[in-house]
Amino acid sequence: MAQILDGKALALSIQAELTTRIQAWQIEYGRPPGLAVLMVGDNPASAAYVRNKARACEQVGIAALGQIFPAETEPAQLAQTIADLNHDSRVDGILLQLPLPQHLDAIALLEQIAPDKDADGLHPVNLGRLLRDEPGLRSCTPAGVMQLLKANNIPLEGKTAAVLGRSVLVGKPMAMMLLNANATPIMVHSRSKNLSELTRSADILVVAVGIPELVKGDQVKPGAAVVDVGINRIADPVTGLERLVGDVDFESVSPVARWITPVPGGVGPMTVATLLHNTVLSYRKRFKID
Repeated sequence: MAQILDGKALALSIQAELTTRIQAWQIEYGRPPGLAVLMVGDNPASAAYVRNKARACEQVGIAALGQIFPAETEPAQLAQTIADLNHDSRVDGILLQLPLPQHLDAIALLEQIAPDKDADGLHPVNLGRLLRDEPGLRSCTPAGVMQLLKANNIPLEGKTAAVLGRSVLVGKPMAMMLLNANATPIMVHSRSKNLSELTRSADILVVAVGIPELVKGDQVKPGAAVVDVGINRIADPVTGLERLVGDVDFESVSPVARWITPVPGGVGPMTVATLLHNTVLSYRKRFKID
């Protein structure tokens, strides 16, 4: 059976280290790092994510300065809020919780966040810095995956890495991070031909498509590292109760792979840990902390 890549344990370790540092910095610099999470509407999944982020901030000592807006909020009001936060000296990171209601242009609003406060790493400036392999804030989920691979000493240099999914949130930055680590990334998507052939060629397989248990054991190279970014709610056919599953069929893949992430407890906690890390990076840059 595959070794479990325990994102929850690694995230707790990262948070413990951040807690110690933040306590010292607060005494020296007069305030803790601050993260503003903006949520629009009452999407239950988004609300749960925002609560988790606020709880994680509280645990490490980051000031959570979030705001919740009604679903009918106008773009101008959100734009003004972002502008105010850009100039707020208490705020080091700004995150606009997605998805937004249909009348709001997420791309236009994300572009209004100051790049050095872009805690989600999605501003075009930060994506450009990733492309050029320059220092900058990184997209949280793929950066969390890279941390998880590194912490478990999974070799990347010279390895073939297949990324299923080409979203700007995960797939595209994930492929670029792997390339910057000297892996050879293959982008696999809905128009790709011979999908199973491509996935079976991969030493590292990252799946982020949002389709429950899409990848089966016969689509995985024996000994591969399999990273499941997906999180889907499905109903148990017998009990009717909902449960969480990933985009990878854990039962059939885990006997084939050498390493695998569980769902939940794999990539999800690392996404939140990276969000905290990004906020701290912005704080350190502001105060010129090495």
